[in-house]
Amino acid sequence: MKKHKIFSLVAMTGLSFYLVVGAATPAYAMHIGEGFLPVQWAVFWWILALPFFLLGLRSLIRITQQYPELKLLLALCGAFTFVLSALKIPSVTGSCSHPTGTGLGAILFGPSVMTVLGGLVLLFQALLLAHGGLTTLGANLFSMAIVGPFVAYGIYHLMLSTGNQKLAIFLASALENLLTYVTTSFQLALAFPAASGGVGGAFLKFAGIFAITQIPLAISEGLLTVLVWNWLQTYNREDLIKLKLIRN
Repeated sequence: MKKHKIFSLVAMTGLSFYLVVGAATPAYAMHIGEGFLPVQWAVFWWILALPFFLLGLRSLIRITQQYPELKLLLALCGAFTFVLSALKIPSVTGSCSHPTGTGLGAILFGPSVMTVLGGLVLLFQALLLAHGGLTTLGANLFSMAIVGPFVAYGIYHLMLSTGNQKLAIFLASALENLLTYVTTSFQLALAFPAASGGVGGAFLKFAGIFAITQIPLAISEGLLTVLVWNWLQTYNREDLIKLKLIRN
């Protein structure tokens, strides 16, 4: 059983690598691109994101020391986020939308851990795929790896009161996706207020650009996360029990 579990995880990681290589085509990235934000806003988001990242490092170290056998599951969460957020889908405006994939890890390990994993994903995408950027890494980190995971964690535990865990997972993943892009729209609106309507007008413009593609993507991500959860329940049940997410 353990060998089969390891084989399945390796197979999923290999599939993730294949999808990244095969799907990473040149496009305008939904992550805020290198040099796009004015310097003061780039610095602002870096300063705001760094404390969350440092707290996440503490959480990650604590979990790996307490449960060293969960490192493979942590790697799977990172690969899941990397693959989904690298699948860039053109929108009608010439920009791109994509899933985020941070909901699964936030549910499994908590939002602080996903701040670190999401930050590493964003760093590798900026360096290897020209998806996002280093100067805008703080802004992208805040939207996708801070707001998204914390929303997912909160929605999941709020919806658990209904007694339907699968519904809680679906809504957590779908809403963290949407709130990530609401945050990105707000970041862009602050940096580039509209001549008529100011920040509010610019926010409506940016949010409207992404809404057409992002809403179906959020629904799809929620469904996919539930499917992965079902897979984990079947082949990785012991780890979910250790994390107190299901009963023995």
